[in-house]
Amino acid sequence: MKDIGIDLGTKNVLIYVKGKGVVLNEPSVVAIDTTSKKVLAVGKEAYEMIGRTPGKVKAICPMKDGVIADFEVTEAMLNKFLEKVIGKSFLSKPRILICCPSNITQVEKNAIREIAERTGAKKVYLEEEPKVAAVGAGMDISKPSGSMVIDIGGGTTDIAVLSLGGIVTSSSIRIAGNAFDGDIIKYIKDKYKLLIGDKTAEDIKLTIGTVTKTRKKDVMEIKGRDMATGLPKMIEITPNEIEEALKNDIEKIINEAKKVLEDTPPELAADIVEKGIILTGGGSLIEGLPQVLKEHLQVPVFISDNPLTNVAEGTGVMLENLYLLEK
Repeated sequence: MKDIGIDLGTKNVLIYVKGKGVVLNEPSVVAIDTTSKKVLAVGKEAYEMIGRTPGKVKAICPMKDGVIADFEVTEAMLNKFLEKVIGKSFLSKPRILICCPSNITQVEKNAIREIAERTGAKKVYLEEEPKVAAVGAGMDISKPSGSMVIDIGGGTTDIAVLSLGGIVTSSSIRIAGNAFDGDIIKYIKDKYKLLIGDKTAEDIKLTIGTVTKTRKKDVMEIKGRDMATGLPKMIEITPNEIEEALKNDIEKIINEAKKVLEDTPPELAADIVEKGIILTGGGSLIEGLPQVLKEHLQVPVFISDNPLTNVAEGTGVMLENLYLLEK
């Protein structure tokens, strides 16, 4: 059996199979029948059901802030995904490399490991997400020189300075893509007294999301439920309103990155000033983020080539060098 790398994300699960590359990229969502507890759908199919299911069907996101919120549902989801990728019966058990945020507890790490073992893995390796993301973004972290990565996922933002193949200083905060969606929902509720769902908030973020003031006259029509009348209503919003909505959380990410830089040994900090910071993860795609970070951190900031798949691709590179993990 081929070795497998899993990016078990809050928003998406990506699976890398050695020799084949990224073979699965689906939302971390499971639809279950609440009466019989039967899994009805996972991934894309379940995602389509969010906010649209009848009473006894529930669409659940079993991962929260980069950790497992619902053990059984996560296990069911992972089993279904692995079934899709390698079929129902895998004769020789695969070795699985699975990623986790950098600052989670030992209990949370054990939960992730246990789920991977219960899917039938021969051996499970756990690696910290920012390290794997850096490798997937093409950074050479094996040399005695400082590299810095900011990985903004769905549930967590992981910030790390790496050197000699390890993490020198890091931080993980539970502010990322999902928090941005929540900011947009709250802003529209407070300003327009309009209720919108998670999917609408994500659409807004992807379509007109920005973290810098803009002169563009773009508007986006959105529909929701009027809190006063209870009836459907449509409004128009602008990118500058989204900048306003996201401001506080972006500030928290900037402050966390500053703290990591302050804790970095001077020689490594000098390397980072020269090489810059690499941004990865879906949250890094919000318009204007590299410029805002560069402005506040006084260091060049670049988005990696494939921010959405860096972690999965990083597991691929690490699976090629499993002997290093064995150490």
